[in-house]
Amino acid sequence: MDQRKIAHAVSVPSNSSVSARNLRKNDLGGVIFGCKHSTIAECLSKQLFGLPFSHFSYVRNIEEGLPLFLFNYSDRKLHGIYEAASRGQLNANSYAWTDGGAERTPFPAQVAIHIKMRYQPLPEDQFKKVLADNYYTHRHFWFELDHAQARALIALFKSSSYPINTRLTPDVSNKTKFLISLPATRGSTTANMERTYAKVCELKKDLESSVDMVIENKFTSLGWDDGDLEPGSSSKTSSGAPDDMENKVPQLFSVWEEWVEKNELAKGSGASTYLDGGNQILQEQQSGNEKLAPDMEMVLLKLKELSADHQPLNSSANECNADSVIPYDPVPIEVHENNEQIAEDCPILDEKEETATATNLVQGNAELMQVIKELQERTTNLEKKQVESDTQMHQLGDLVKDSGRKLQILKDCVKELEAKSDPSTVVDDSLNKFVEQRLGSEDVIYLIGGFNGLSWLSALDSFSPSLDLLTPLKPMNSARSYASAVALDGSIYVFGGGDGHLWYNTVECYNPRLDGWSLCPNLTHEKGSLGGATLNAKIYAMGGGDGTEIFCDVEMFDPALGKWINDQSMLQKRFAPAAAELNGVLYTVGGFDGKDYLKSAERFDPREAFWTNIASMSTRRGFHSAAVFNEKLYAIGGFDGEEMVSSVETYDPRMPSWVMAEPMSFSRGHAAAAVLSGSLFVIGGIKDEDNILDTIECYKEQGGWSNSGLGAIGRRCYCSAIVL
Repeated sequence: MDQRKIAHAVSVPSNSSVSARNLRKNDLGGVIFGCKHSTIAECLSKQLFGLPFSHFSYVRNIEEGLPLFLFNYSDRKLHGIYEAASRGQLNANSYAWTDGGAERTPFPAQVAIHIKMRYQPLPEDQFKKVLADNYYTHRHFWFELDHAQARALIALFKSSSYPINTRLTPDVSNKTKFLISLPATRGSTTANMERTYAKVCELKKDLESSVDMVIENKFTSLGWDDGDLEPGSSSKTSSGAPDDMENKVPQLFSVWEEWVEKNELAKGSGASTYLDGGNQILQEQQSGNEKLAPDMEMVLLKLKELSADHQPLNSSANECNADSVIPYDPVPIEVHENNEQIAEDCPILDEKEETATATNLVQGNAELMQVIKELQERTTNLEKKQVESDTQMHQLGDLVKDSGRKLQILKDCVKELEAKSDPSTVVDDSLNKFVEQRLGSEDVIYLIGGFNGLSWLSALDSFSPSLDLLTPLKPMNSARSYASAVALDGSIYVFGGGDGHLWYNTVECYNPRLDGWSLCPNLTHEKGSLGGATLNAKIYAMGGGDGTEIFCDVEMFDPALGKWINDQSMLQKRFAPAAAELNGVLYTVGGFDGKDYLKSAERFDPREAFWTNIASMSTRRGFHSAAVFNEKLYAIGGFDGEEMVSSVETYDPRMPSWVMAEPMSFSRGHAAAAVLSGSLFVIGGIKDEDNILDTIECYKEQGGWSNSGLGAIGRRCYCSAIVL
């Protein structure tokens, strides 16, 4: 399915073992995926990472080029560095990580990857410091990374491990062998002075930062052929190498070429050492003192000096990509008797000079890395403090606004008392309206929970459109969004939804007379983005999902029984439908079934005791609003699988089909709708992926849609609206 069609299908929390931070797309700096010993090979061979359905809320925000990492649950090590080769999507491979495709994949939130540079995996005690803020239990952490965390992880990989080269070792069994002898010190015996190739590789690792410049140029100056590892005759270098390196490096290795030619004629006359895959097999054919060939340590130190003379050490010089690393493959080593002249021709550095040079470089690199780490830590801390400061500033701003509103209410109350104490006092129209509202003669719209762009809300507010006044009331026991709310017997019931991390099965009831909340019996299952309505003094919760499953279930709450029970299920699974009661019949409209956004609608007549299909809408809709206005059912806005829409359709039970009505001025979904004083209000919502609206549109049957200009509510989405 097109990525845009499911862009809003799962933009919600889940009850999975790893919850989400819900970072915005612009704030997402990287993502960690999970695997085990049994699945990591398939992840890398198919170049595909996946997570459970519940993680799609942030996997969908992955764009091509985003840094990715792979966490192995089996040994709790972090692998990297990978890069997204596609956008995050659902079911790119519907049968990945299954037994021969016998069932659908359990990890549908997927992204294609390519390997930017593979490093040795990091144990948890190393990367845990970088992800400290992501750990919400001792062993569980959020997989979303902000930009600072992603940069810190990349730096940690580069400073704490070394690249893994995956190129295969070529067969050199019938090729000219690379002939070197590896003495420890002058004058020692052959047995003490011979070294395995692994020792040379270990030395190479220690001095790696000093010879990266040569590595990045693929050693082309040595004339090596990747096919058979034979020393060649060409001395061509890559275009990135300094000009004078073209002359100096081949001269350094020219003695090796001469040695190869001489020793090809003398095979079988000396002791031979063969290294096969790191395992040393020593075959001695004869004993005796002999002079040895140039020491590999000396060669590497010479390379180090040349690179230091022609290229400064910096971050770019120490970086290399996977294509530019030449493998240090084990190759056979032959030692011959006739290498006196070769040893004399090779330049030997003074041992003290060698040691001092190597020590200075190692110390210098260590100090440089320490400074880099300190700067990275300071940068990370500053970024965190900046985010905290911004959040506090927004919270203080909201607090100032709320304080101003409360102060205005107190002033109006004082005016009201003064007016009552002095009948001759003239009270203006706005005060009369306020007094009517406080005495309960004018209805208000109750706004419940939601998200304001900064935080998930537990707020309950009373909104008066006539005064453009928002009055804070007693908040709920927890933040709640994507919930359903209904009015029954003068009270407000709120059920399901979540706090941005988990779905709820909890139910809360608000009593306006006491301005207080009480807990009610729980739903039978955690769920959110569900439809809610009342019928015959009972509450119905329809459809919804829990982040991994989408339901067609219907739960019914009878206050007389004091518990939720399963009722007749709908004909179709529906996530984020709209629901309402009209003329003693329940309706559910649209939604998402896990594959497509729906045009279909169903009705439940308690006299029939089962659901039946009615005419389908003209537009696919999910995350839309529904309201009953002038004996018609309105389906308003929502997401059609491609984009948010502004269209509106109406259904009259006396007619066989839906009718297109005048569209709103703005495209919006995740909005709240309520009917008050002969007008239909649509409040807030989301215009597109990152744009939360603060506008309120008002519809009158004779005058159509208009922008109300009311601004007391501010930005708000994922909330519910109720009129008592």
